[in-house]
Amino acid sequence: MPLTKLQFKPGINRDITSYSNEGGWEDCDKIRFFQGYPEKIGGWEKYSGSTFLGTCRTLHNWVSLDSSDYLGLGTEVKFYIEEGGGFHDITPIRKTTTGAATFSATDGSSTITATDSSHGAVANDYVTFTSAVSLGGTITATVLNQEYKILTIPTANTYTFTAKDTDGDTVTANASDTGNGGGSTVAKYQLNVGLSTGVGGAGFGAGIFGRGTWGSAATVSISTELRLWSQDNFGEDLLINDRNGAIYYWDETNGTGVRAVELSTLTDASNTPTIAKQIMVSDTDRHVIAFGCNASGSSTQDPLLIRFSDQESVVEWTAAVTNTAGDLRIGAGSIFVRAIQTKREILVWTDMALHSMRFIGPPFTYGITQLSANTTIVGPNAAVAVEDVAFWMGDGAFYIYSGQTQQIPCTVIEKVFGDFSSLQAAKVYAGVNSKFGEVIWFYCSNTNDIPNGGTGENDRYVVYNYNEKVWYYGALERTAWLDRGVRAYPLATFSNKVYNHELGYDDDGSALSAFIQSSPVDLGDGDQYVFISRIIPDVSFSGSTAETPNVDLTVQTQDFPGKTTADTTTDEVSRSGTSSTVPFEQFTSKVDIRLRGRAFGFKLLSGDVGVNWRLGSPRLEMRPDGRR
Repeated sequence: MPLTKLQFKPGINRDITSYSNEGGWEDCDKIRFFQGYPEKIGGWEKYSGSTFLGTCRTLHNWVSLDSSDYLGLGTEVKFYIEEGGGFHDITPIRKTTTGAATFSATDGSSTITATDSSHGAVANDYVTFTSAVSLGGTITATVLNQEYKILTIPTANTYTFTAKDTDGDTVTANASDTGNGGGSTVAKYQLNVGLSTGVGGAGFGAGIFGRGTWGSAATVSISTELRLWSQDNFGEDLLINDRNGAIYYWDETNGTGVRAVELSTLTDASNTPTIAKQIMVSDTDRHVIAFGCNASGSSTQDPLLIRFSDQESVVEWTAAVTNTAGDLRIGAGSIFVRAIQTKREILVWTDMALHSMRFIGPPFTYGITQLSANTTIVGPNAAVAVEDVAFWMGDGAFYIYSGQTQQIPCTVIEKVFGDFSSLQAAKVYAGVNSKFGEVIWFYCSNTNDIPNGGTGENDRYVVYNYNEKVWYYGALERTAWLDRGVRAYPLATFSNKVYNHELGYDDDGSALSAFIQSSPVDLGDGDQYVFISRIIPDVSFSGSTAETPNVDLTVQTQDFPGKTTADTTTDEVSRSGTSSTVPFEQFTSKVDIRLRGRAFGFKLLSGDVGVNWRLGSPRLEMRPDGRR
């Protein structure tokens, strides 16, 4: 019988019916396309055994003058700088009191009540005590003088925490703990914790930016209330901003043991913004730029105001004829959403439009022009730049800007937005995997949202391969992503850990399952049955570390598009030998089967440790087998 080579169109298409997608792929997980053919993606391993508190939603990597390699991570709980695998807490101090905080304990209880007038703390905040003295029993000075997580806020002047020793074990007070900690206790309150997930409500900025008519209030989640950090390095130092909060500065010369401080407290600080939605350092002209900030001389936040410091300065924000500090206001929209840098300009999104901000020099320093109106973006982290090109996720569509704004043709729109949580839209995180020409968006499915019993965190991803011009997707829990650059591998975060991606082919030592499924293929127009008797595989296992890597090949037949699969056969294809001198692999040469139907589908699946694969052009031995 004649052999038929299976040549499938690259990319996944879920926006048409399976039958109309003949010759294409319709489902997948953990795969990519390279030169038109599908292959398994790279695996990941934990970067460090250390963990951090909270959910990371920003990553930034830079190197100091002495070659120290730093990674900034911001969560709803704290802000960290990672160096050498350790996470150093540089969360700013919100308030410090000296001699005001006192303590009381109850015999047999580990709960300590602290009294500190107008402390301003909320539940789950962190406070560090020093200079406290023993309460007289088991609640010693050593127990008190450390960092604590606040449990409850009984009043505006009191809060509680659980006593612990320096190993973190709970300490119970006894009858001798009758003191109050003395009159010299220093209490340093860290920045109030933020929200880790979206909350219900209505108002500007609720849900996807740009959805609804102008001037109307959305009635889904006010997702911008999430604690979202922006960060950028100014030389070897770091600027950080919690969205709709203050701007902070970390001086590298002080080391990772010293916390970031509010920008306005620096020596010679002049009219620095005290509230902003995003901070950035311009790569081309070295201005610090604050978006959605307060005007000079005002404490009121203007959601469309952009201010910039004097060139080469983080502290001089007072505009004068002798410097380049100044401001400008975005013309279209009601709320600033996101700004990213390309090689030539800064792209600025509001809830209604996309703008270009460019350095033009004195006397205006910057100019801003509108690029497109009626442009949507789902959240503050949903856009990313590759050289001079920007990609972003909008309301029900994906967009590209490369001199003009265009919607990207997408073949998985229904797959993505048919199960997309608008409530958690602000958690969408766009990243680049430049080695493979990929833009990836991590998002929370509606299935995984909290009202449906899920976690409310990102559990899906969709990829646009800008080299191949194709789409694919999968299931993966990641909250932030950073392309390789200073470090050898892309970095991503999930569950209090940082992972190196594209490292090996496993899930941190466990098997990483991957599959791809074709749409049905028929003979002619499907008016005849086809009988399949043999599969001749074409699979490469190059790079696999398993002794005998293998995949499962499944061929399924259908009589009619609306009918369930009639017959299924699954056979293993495995590598039996390799050559070190020529690029040759020995693997299963043929698989004998007996299947009959009007159309057939093809699926490849791997689920073992140490397996990598790339699919080529398998062949089938088949013949027409009548009309009934």
